[in-house]
Amino acid sequence: MKTQEILHELRTRNGLSQEALAEKVFVTRQAVSRWESGETVPNTETLKLLSALFGVSINTLLDAPHPLVCQCCGMPLEEDIISREKDGTPNEDYCKWCYADGTYTYSNMDDLIEVCVKHMTGEHCTEAQARSYMREKLPTLDYWKRYEELGDGGAFEAFKQKLIGEINDLHIEGMPKVEKLNALVGSYVNLPYRLPNGNTVKFLDDSTTYLGNQLECEFGGDHCFGVLANMDFILVCTYEAGGKNPELVIYKKR
Repeated sequence: MKTQEILHELRTRNGLSQEALAEKVFVTRQAVSRWESGETVPNTETLKLLSALFGVSINTLLDAPHPLVCQCCGMPLEEDIISREKDGTPNEDYCKWCYADGTYTYSNMDDLIEVCVKHMTGEHCTEAQARSYMREKLPTLDYWKRYEELGDGGAFEAFKQKLIGEINDLHIEGMPKVEKLNALVGSYVNLPYRLPNGNTVKFLDDSTTYLGNQLECEFGGDHCFGVLANMDFILVCTYEAGGKNPELVIYKKR
């Protein structure tokens, strides 16, 4: 769709008149009308306001004039995986695994490579090829080129280590010690747990990025432990292959 069609669809989908939209982004109704007729397009500052208002990227508002790539891991960015600032504003520089709620989730390039290689390896790409590609690609991305400027001095890594210590201090039988926590988006790990009354409940927010990992049970079998945490809680569960038959082991407020 063209920008004029995108703006019209977003406005009507959100139940806004041209006057109401104009008021929210500090322009006249006539300006909105000209956008929707294709006479003009919003300026840069107004595009930022529209992006925040509708929760979509500027790239989407302009009908994707150029491909977006995460400047931390190199993943092509589609609208549904673009990261968000704390206020919900889209950040078109990163995916939601590498940047969440205003925080960079990776401070170690080797850790990121290990995570990415697992997802890249397959029929058309060997592990060695994936690893070689990532080692060449990552240093060319803006985050790693400007790490000293953009990094937080190790504060987030220290937080992850504190979480790891708290999780291991739970001493859950059969669960190996946690050594790493990776960024995991809620929609991928928000499993439904069955209650005694037969109903199911989910504890996570699909759009939030958490820290977690999967660990093989020390007792063998096809069960795994799933660990998830953030600043507010620690969750440990077990499940079978593909996340089937999940059972909650512990949900602990921090």
